[in-house]
Amino acid sequence: MAKAKAPRRTLDSYTVKSINKTIRAGDCVLMRPSDPSKPSYVARVERIESDGRGTNVKVHVRWYYRPEESIGGRRQFHGSKEVFLSDHYDIQSADTIEAKCTVHTFKSYTKLDAVGNEDFFCRFEYNSSTGAFNPDRVAVYCKCEMPYNPDDLMVQCEGCTDWFHPTCIDMSVDEAKRLDHFFCESCSAEGKKLQNSHSASRLVADTKVDTKRRRR
Repeated sequence: MAKAKAPRRTLDSYTVKSINKTIRAGDCVLMRPSDPSKPSYVARVERIESDGRGTNVKVHVRWYYRPEESIGGRRQFHGSKEVFLSDHYDIQSADTIEAKCTVHTFKSYTKLDAVGNEDFFCRFEYNSSTGAFNPDRVAVYCKCEMPYNPDDLMVQCEGCTDWFHPTCIDMSVDEAKRLDHFFCESCSAEGKKLQNSHSASRLVADTKVDTKRRRR
């Protein structure tokens, strides 16, 4: 008669001996791909399970997709450390975990003083079957009307507060880095119009004053 399998139990934590790191539900990890030529997979640990003897530990994960793994592929505004939280769940051996990592919100990622190998960011959820993103719209910037890529240098106009890529405003990156103040073409033109309007108003006022003086 075959022995009944020991029931699996949920663990609060598990120490991956190969990296000497303790993981818990909610942690983000890098997992070893089957193809060594590919980068490590990024996943969020949902649950940790063990058999009765504690020798076979599995992790229930929710995968993050890299842009090139999505149906639409990588686009210009995708950052090099950007990932999408997918609806793809899986069960993997805990021994395939290579490292712990951090998936930041987009806002917190842009405020990092330095980006490490284990730092990523996520601003979209991704439906792996339809290729749809949530949210399906984000703010766009510059004359090119593209979403913000944190890898690219941008300069902010002091007038309209919009952000611009140096190449889109006929400027080199070095020139952009040396800027103390910047006004975009539209704001500069508006400023000139306003200045000319003020000058014309002063001229009319001065003419009226001179006319009054001559009448006296």
